[in-house]
Amino acid sequence: MDIIALVEKFGFTLVMVVGLGYFVYFVWQTITNTIDPAVSDMKKTIIRLTDQLRLLDQDMIRLKQKVDTVLELKSTEVKNEEKNNKKRN
Repeated sequence: MDIIALVEKFGFTLVMVVGLGYFVYFVWQTITNTIDPAVSDMKKTIIRLTDQLRLLDQDMIRLKQKVDTVLELKSTEVKNEEKNNKKRN
């Protein structure tokens, strides 16, 4: 049956309501079968990347503390050498 025959037999409104019902069913199935699993996978990936980002941030904080400590020790060493040089002169 073609659409024109269906419209003549049942009316435009009923044919369009059935068509809209099929469209809603198709969209619902697409969301349920395709989009929801993809979103779940993306959530897992985002959680994993967030954890890695936190670990990198902690590593950067540790590295900064180490660099600051080394710079402080170097500065103290330079000051001590200057004092020793003044005492010798």
